Parts: sequence; structure tokens; C-alpha cells
Amino acid sequence: MTALHETVRRILVEHREAGTAEAERARGVVADHLTGLGYRVTFQRFRFHPSALLGFPILGAGVGASALLALPLLTLPGVPAAGALAVWSILLGATICLALGVAAGWLAPGERREDANLIAVRSEAPICRWIVAHLDTKAQGQSMAGRLVAVWVLAGAILCTGTLAVARLWGPVSPWLGASSVVLAVVAGALAGRGRLRGTSRGARDNGSGVVAALAFAEACRDEASGVLITGAEEFGLVGARIFAAQGDLVGREVVNFDTIDDEGTVFVVSHDARGSRSAETVAVRLGGLDLEVRSRRLPLGILVDSLPLARAGAAAITVGRLTRRTLRLIHTPSDVPEGLSLEAAERVGRAIA
Repeated sequence: MTALHETVRRILVEHREAGTAEAERARGVVADHLTGLGYRVTFQRFRFHPSALLGFPILGAGVGASALLALPLLTLPGVPAAGALAVWSILLGATICLALGVAAGWLAPGERREDANLIAVRSEAPICRWIVAHLDTKAQGQSMAGRLVAVWVLAGAILCTGTLAVARLWGPVSPWLGASSVVLAVVAGALAGRGRLRGTSRGARDNGSGVVAALAFAEACRDEASGVLITGAEEFGLVGARIFAAQGDLVGREVVNFDTIDDEGTVFVVSHDARGSRSAETVAVRLGGLDLEVRSRRLPLGILVDSLPLARAGAAAITVGRLTRRTLRLIHTPSDVPEGLSLEAAERVGRAIA
């Protein structure tokens, strides 16, 4: 068994939920591996609110409640024509502000945990390229596939009720249409409510595979201008990446983020802007030499990755992932386990980027 494989085995033996002793142990294993490769390892510690995950359920509940309150204003003839639009707009705006405040940690209730970013460099030389992967895991009442469905249904409910509120300016809408929009909003709220933490996940695909790719890169790369960033609390709102972006000068830097590289499926190279698109083209050519199907695209609605805040900080940032619908049904659940997962593709992708 190689040193990399032994390191991976130790990382994937238990869950790595951010801010727990298990995550700290896994971070120590990664630090030891990188130190053994000649890297200088430091930690960027921070505190975060686990309750930030309540932002999406709060948004769903608020949309459902707002639609219910708007229903009589949509369908009854004896109320002001603009009443439904005014009530819907005010309640939706307040709900969005509250949900964003909770998700960003500004209004998050409850405990605070400590987690850390692991930063590894070979020398004092300026870093021009960062290789990124998040270490932490989480398990929720819904998989990533379930969350995407919830996001799309919630977006449809907001659009539907908003459209009916505008149409009410010309007269009452059909009770059937009004009731249908409420049902859709309530269903959306119920689906969003499943986003709370539930159980634990060993996160073999999300994101043990990304850590494997980053460590394989670290083994193969001898460029002192390249560094490795293993972020913490990604699953709680990209906290580690946002803190790194706020405290570092990333303008003009290249960032390659590895997030979920399964054994099967298309390799997606995801960019966020023109800078990232140019970098994605170069990376896609490199990965094409692995005899894998590679596709460049923009970030889908409902998915967040560490490259997003790093791109907003001025980096040419992309995310590399490989997944299928089956992968989406596994990640963020206790079923994301290493048994039956070879991680060979993740290792090959990491070495190809080097």
C-alpha cells in the first residue's frame, strides 16, 4: 500500500463534519502527508455557525407561508388590486433577508464551532496557483439530488406566485390557480426543510475524492509557485474558502478546486467568469489526455463550490468534478462510503493537473 493510499484509508475511516474532533484528526493526517512530501503546512483557524444550514429551510418555510397569506388577496374581488403584490413582495423580501442573514452567519443562532483551512507551500516563493479541496463532510435529510429538486421547485413556486400577484392587478385570479400556487409553495417549503443536518457521512466522493486529487497533485508537482489549500466548513456555506479569499491576495492567481471525482461519469470543468473560462479550456485539454469524457460548463443553479468565492476575489478559479445522477443521490447521505470506490480517477486527475 502506497503512502497516499494509506493516508486516504485513514481519512475515510470516519465522518469529517466541520468543527468536530473527527475532522481535526483527518486534517492532521493530511498535514502529516504533505509534510512528508516536503511542504510547509500552516493552519488558518476560524469559527462558524453550524446553524447557517438553516438558511435554506427558512427560505422554504417563508415562501410557503407568504403564499398562504397572499391567497385570499389573489382570489377575492373585494380587496385592493395591488394588495397581493404588496404583501407577497414584502414577505418574500423579508424572508430572503432573514435566510441570507442566517446562511451567512450574521443572524445564525446556537453554538459556534472552530474549524481550519490547511495551507501547504514548498517555499517562501509567491504562489501563482492554488490547488483546493474541502475536507469536511455532512449528512442531511436529503441528498444533493434532493436539494437540487428542492431548489428548482422553490424557484418555480416563487415565479408562479409572483406572476399571479402581478396578474391580480387586472382582476382576481382563478381560485384553482391560486390554490395551485400555494400547494407548490408548500411542497417547496417541505422539500427545503429536509436540508437540516441528519446523521453523518464519511464523504468518500464528497469530498474524499477531491482530497485524493489534491494530494496526488502535491506528490507529482515540483513547482514552488503552486500551493495546496484544504478548506474547512465548505459544507456550511463555503466558510473556509470565503475566509481565505478575504485574507489573501488572489487577483491574477489560478485556482483549481477538486470537488467530487467519482469513478464514473463525465468530468466537468466548471467556471464562473471569463477568467475562469480561459483556465477551464487549458485544464480541459490536459484532462482530455486521460481518455475521459470532459465538458466545460458554468455552475448549475443549486450547487455551491469553493471556487466561487475565490473567483469573486479575482482569481481565475475553476472546479473539476466527475459525477452522475447516481453520485448526486449518494452525496450528503450516510451512503457516501469508500467501499466499492476505487478513487483511481481522482488520483489520475490530480496528477494530470500537475
